[in-house]
Amino acid sequence: QVHLVESGGGLVQAGGSLRLSCAASGGTYIMGWFRQAPGKEREFVAAMSRNGVITYYRDSVKGRFTISRDNAKNTVALQMNSLKPEDTAIYYCAAGRVVTSNPRPDEYDYWGQGSQVTVSS
Repeated sequence: QVHLVESGGGLVQAGGSLRLSCAASGGTYIMGWFRQAPGKEREFVAAMSRNGVITYYRDSVKGRFTISRDNAKNTVALQMNSLKPEDTAIYYCAAGRVVTSNPRPDEYDYWGQGSQVTVSS
């Protein structure tokens, strides 16, 4: 069983930065970040392979968000820069078994509790 605990998030003005962290226990998996805005479906944001070599991002965050992981500490992070109001959502870290470029949420097995990110204009 994998347990994921998120931290970070909050309120920031447009153009600002936030960092999300996720501590994992129970094994080493591919890690991803998803987000869900009010009234919308959960969508993929970024993913990283177990060894950190392969990364994928949704187009709208490329160049602004960076996913990273520290396997020694079993943590994964999402650095979010140049934030926009449309980035406002609850962000979830997730653990899965196969890294793909545009995964559906049901491709991931374990989920964190979610962190609110609000970007004001």
